Amino acid sequence: MGSSDRILSAAESILARFGFRRASMSQIAGEAGLTRQALYHHYSSKEALFRAVVEQLHELAYEAEAVAGLDQEEAGGGLADILASQIAARFRYLLECVEESPQAEELLSEHQLQTRDLYQSFIEHNADLRVETINRVCAKQGLCLQNGMTSRDLARCIRRLRASRLDLNANHARVHLHAAKHDEL
Repeated sequence: MGSSDRILSAAESILARFGFRRASMSQIAGEAGLTRQALYHHYSSKEALFRAVVEQLHELAYEAEAVAGLDQEEAGGGLADILASQIAARFRYLLECVEESPQAEELLSEHQLQTRDLYQSFIEHNADLRVETINRVCAKQGLCLQNGMTSRDLARCIRRLRASRLDLNANHARVHLHAAKHDEL
């Protein structure tokens, strides 16, 4: 494991344990087996390191999404099943990363505050995967989209549906996290 991977793994671990506000660069450096100075050589601030962790998290979720789609495709699934498995794999991965942390609510809040500018690139990256998948599966299975709809149009529709469901799910998750914290008290 290279120093960059070690740093990101250590940062993920410390952030999950302590949250963004209570985590320190000294703790992360210690977990990574580096000095603070060596850590600052790689990342100029805790905010920059947090952004790198979020980027890696989304990249790994993207990979899980792509693999799940290909697995479903190889199993003979239809287009809807393949797209659904991609979406499910992405959210399963992201939820598994967050749900183990007692600091999940704070980390989600920091994610929104500090990486809002990255969100559009994440959306575009995922839309490209959907378009690729739709094109490949339609060609392989002899499907065609109706009424002049393009694969990009369909990917946009999926994103809008997902976004509206995510608002509901995010509120439900926050209520669930809040209730779980309340039960612990």
